[in-house]
Amino acid sequence: MGRLPGGGLAKGLAVTLRTMTRRTITRQYPEVQPDLPPRSRGVIALLEENCTVCMLCARECPDWCIYIDSHKETLAAETTGGRARTRNVLDRFAIDFALCMYCGICIEVCPFDALFWTPEFEYAEYDINELTHEKDRLREWMWTVPPPQANDALAEPPKEVATAEKAAARAAGSAARAGSAARATGPAARTAGPAARTATSDADAAGPAARADGPTPRTARETPPEQGGPSS
Repeated sequence: MGRLPGGGLAKGLAVTLRTMTRRTITRQYPEVQPDLPPRSRGVIALLEENCTVCMLCARECPDWCIYIDSHKETLAAETTGGRARTRNVLDRFAIDFALCMYCGICIEVCPFDALFWTPEFEYAEYDINELTHEKDRLREWMWTVPPPQANDALAEPPKEVATAEKAAARAAGSAARAGSAARATGPAARTAGPAARTATSDADAAGPAARADGPTPRTARETPPEQGGPSS
């Protein structure tokens, strides 16, 4: 059986008519803000206190859109005779969001948790050059970072948590074994205690007798034999 002419057009018009009779659910943005997923990638925020200027984020960025400037500062010794130490001071931290592709590599490789995702997305500009935001603006976005989500009950525990739990279990096992060994040797030590005290008392009692039985002092000095002179 062949197709009826105009069947596709009729189906399309039917879909249009069904949609026209439904109530619209359009949100009036910006008066009504959208409900974003918890892990939305809006913009990158910076916690300057955690940044050590290790440059790892800038080196790993595939777009080279992170710009960092710093200088070294010498700190005086905290104790007498100690050595002065140097530290890196962050001068500039900027991200060019005109180049950023929101891959999240910089956030993943940061070893000190200085970069975070925030769901903030209203940072459009009329000039593309103004999409390079400095550390002050990145700092303002830090306060919009949502709290971390709870771990999934069916997911595997993070490797850091598993490693810490294994180390705590090993430490608890070592402490338990040491306590068992101490309890096992306790009765023997208590049993040997009276015997040791008895032996000490016997030694103290025998002390005067041993001193009395010591070598007898000489009462007369031995005189050498007289040498015989020539006979008269």
